[in-house]
Formats: sequence, C-alpha cells, structure tokens
Amino acid sequence: MKIFNYRLIIFILSIIFGVVLSIPSLLQTDTGKKISLGLDLQGGLHMLLGVNTHEAVTSKIKTIATSVKYFSDDEELLIDGLSINPDSVTFTVLDADEIPKMDEMLKQITGLDISKDELKYTLKLTSEDIAKTKDLSVAQAVETIRNRLDQFGLSEPTVVRQGETDIVVELPGIKTAEDEKAARELISKPANLELMAVDEERNDQVNTMTSSQAAAYGNVILEDTNNPNIKYLVKEIPILNGSQVIDAQVAFDQSNQAIINFTLNSTGARIFGEFTGKSVGKRLAVVLDGKVYSAPNIRERIGGGSGQISGGFTVAEAGNVAIALRSGALPATVTLLEKRSVGPSLGADSIKASLVALISGFLIVFIFMIIYYKRAGVIACIALVTNIFIIIAVMAMFGATLTLPGMAGIVLTIGMAVDANVIITERIRELIRDGLSIPKAIEDGYANAMRAILDANVTTLLVAVILYAYGTGPIKGFAITISIGILASMLTAILGTHGIYEALLGKITKDKDSKKWFGVK
Repeated sequence: MKIFNYRLIIFILSIIFGVVLSIPSLLQTDTGKKISLGLDLQGGLHMLLGVNTHEAVTSKIKTIATSVKYFSDDEELLIDGLSINPDSVTFTVLDADEIPKMDEMLKQITGLDISKDELKYTLKLTSEDIAKTKDLSVAQAVETIRNRLDQFGLSEPTVVRQGETDIVVELPGIKTAEDEKAARELISKPANLELMAVDEERNDQVNTMTSSQAAAYGNVILEDTNNPNIKYLVKEIPILNGSQVIDAQVAFDQSNQAIINFTLNSTGARIFGEFTGKSVGKRLAVVLDGKVYSAPNIRERIGGGSGQISGGFTVAEAGNVAIALRSGALPATVTLLEKRSVGPSLGADSIKASLVALISGFLIVFIFMIIYYKRAGVIACIALVTNIFIIIAVMAMFGATLTLPGMAGIVLTIGMAVDANVIITERIRELIRDGLSIPKAIEDGYANAMRAILDANVTTLLVAVILYAYGTGPIKGFAITISIGILASMLTAILGTHGIYEALLGKITKDKDSKKWFGVK
C-alpha cells in the first residue's frame, strides 16, 4: 500500500492551490488576486464606436509632407509649393540636379505612388497602402483606447474590434454620470499634438483672412483654446507631431496652474532642437486637437527634447490629456454609434440565479453519485469540488473576467467533470462483475477508460479553443471556463482519484466489500 504516491501528492497540491487562490474571490478580501465580474454581472457601460478611417489616410499623407519638408531642410534641397491635398502631396524641386537625392529619400517611404512632371512631384498612397492604413487605424484605435482605460484605472475593460470599422467597449463598474462622462471623453479624445510654426509675416492679417486665402500661402487658421476670438496663422505642415512623444506628466507652473510636461524621442528632440535654433525670436504654436494652447516666443535653441503645454487645465483635465498623450494619439476620430447602461440589479439577479443553478446541480450530482456508486461516488465528488476550486483559482490568477456565460460554463463543467469519474467507475464495476480482484479492476479500469475520456475531453477542448478564437466577449468567457474546467477535470478525475484509490488500496482489499466501495457485488 502506497499511501503517499505521486498521484495523491499532485492531487493534494492541486487542492491547496485551488483553495488558497480561490479564497480572495470567494470571500472578497482586500488582498490577493480576485476574479473580476463582467459587465453583465456588476453593471456598467456598453458602447459601440465607429472609426473614421478616411482621416487616418489624410493623417498619413500629412506625415509624408512633414517628412519631405524635414528632409529638404536637412539636406538643404530647394523645393517650392509644398502643399497637402485631400489625397496627395505636391511640391516642386527647384534644382534638377537635386532630383536624385529626392528620389532616394522617397524610396524610403513605403506605399507611395510617385508621379513626376518634370520638376513637379505628386505623391499619393497606393490602393493597397490605403486599405492597409484603414485596417491598421482600427487596430491602433483598439490598442490606444485599451491603454488609456488601463491607465485611467478601470478594472478589466473590454475593447474588441467588430467588423471593419467598429469597436465595442465595455466598462464594468461605471455607475455614476461623472465616471461615464470622464471615460467617454478619455476614449474619444484624439490627443493629436502638433508643434507648428506661426507665420509671423502674415499673422497680423489673420482676423481678415479667409481659410482659402490662408491655404494659398500654405497656412491654416487655428483658434486659441481659451479665447475663440484669438486666432493664429500657422504653417500647415507641422514641425513635430504626437508620434514623437514618449512621455507626458502633469506638473504645476509658478502660478500653481496645472500644465503638461512632455518628452520627445531622439528623432523628435533633434528636429525640435534644429528648428528652435533656426527660429529664435519667432513663435511656436503648441496645438492639441486643432486648437492652440500656447504660442511662446523662442528665445534660444531648446535642446533635450522636452516642452510643456499650458492652457488653463484643471488637474483632472491635465491628467486625462497626459494619459492620452502617453498612450498615443488616435489615428482617426471615433464617434459614438450606440450606448447602453447596464444596471447592477441585473447583475445581482444573474449572480443569484447562477449560484442557485450551480449549487443545485452540484447537490443533485453529489447525491446521485453517493447513492449509486457508494464510496467511489464520494471520491468522485471530492474530485468535483477540487475541480471547481481550480477553475476559480486559475481565473483569479490570470485576472480573468467572469461573465454570465462564464458562470454557465462552470455549471456545465460540473456535469463534464463527473462524466470522467462515471466512465472510470463503470469500467471498474464491469471488471469486478467479471471476477477480477479489486486492485486489478482498478488498474485495468483506469487503463480501459483512458481512451474514451481523452477523446471526449480533447474534442470538447478543441471546440472551446475555436469558440475563443472566433467568438466575441460572452462567447470567449464561456470558452475560457469550459477550457479550464476540462483541463482541471482531467487532472482531478484521471490523476487525483487514481491516487486516492492507490492510497486506500490496502483498506479496500481488506474490506473485500465491493458493494460498499463501488456499489456492485
């Protein structure tokens, strides 16, 4: 008799693992990792967002124009008429000898359709790159929104793509109008930071100038964020944009007003330093989402790649803008297509109904197994309880979100977990009827049942993996709990119960009462 065999030791460790890691979730303690409840259980906010993918294409064209301007300035190439059109960038190289240099630079930009008319260049995106840019803009929007919500402090937000241009956002725990407003503003804020040169020669005419007149000079008219009556005439092509920002933090100026300090990457720092060195005495407009927050005079070359944004922020506003800048600008604007608020009362009712189903199912299975299979049924129920603890523990360990379909998966797992024990016990009972000794019946019973158990569980696991790969939120939750339950049941039913039988084999052999142990003579 091997009381402490390796199967039993693994099973005991599984019980300890399941119970210890399940306690924070079951008792809702202040410490330890816990399972988060999904939107359908604790209430919250459900939103369907649409991404304006055409803006992403326009933004990429604008970035191309910025690259052309920086390269021509850096290499001292003379170009004229650099302008941005809805779907193209046009400019003229003034010296024909410099065309090879320009061609070499443009080769480094992928996805360009370049056409030349003598010295005039027209740059467009290829149809393949336009489609790729639109697809990537939605993927980037999903990642950006998820990063913002994580930094905002919301627990377990769900952000998933739906279709070609839509995004589903679920925010469990959003219950007040203030929290909802803050979350919506954080999600929808483009956070498009641009540093743009003020046209000092024509800025005094800005109040009498139309947008078309400004465009003729390669400029745009922007309003001051605090006073719409104050306008600035700035160069249309920005010096830098938010893609060069690597950090943004809230700080306070000498007047104790909230400001945002930002840091640029090495490329941005070099461009910023070179521009400020050449533009001493001129103004640089700090533009966020199309509005000028400040336009300070450049007194000297600014090295180090850092700057600040000031504009009458409250501390909360500055914090949200800093989060948006750190997580990256949205590649295109998002619009709210649908919004639903889920009340917590639905969650409470769902939890209560699911717990009733879980407990009822467990008790029915428990009673049946004990009555029909006697002590073998008790061993099977021990494995079943361990299985439930392991599911809760694994979900808590990985910070998984429990949804209503997930709870249905746990209820279903009760039946699936006991199924393996039923197959094993029935094989043992058949062998006992055939006259085999109990030790031999146990060993052969597990061996004979193994193939059927593996086939059933592996096929179900494959279906669960497919559901997780191609399903959305609720279906994924169901697939996760089923998958964990299947793996846990194979551990508890195949390994755990076998270890218990090995530990009790001496007592079972001594009793010589197969009716008491397996319900069969």
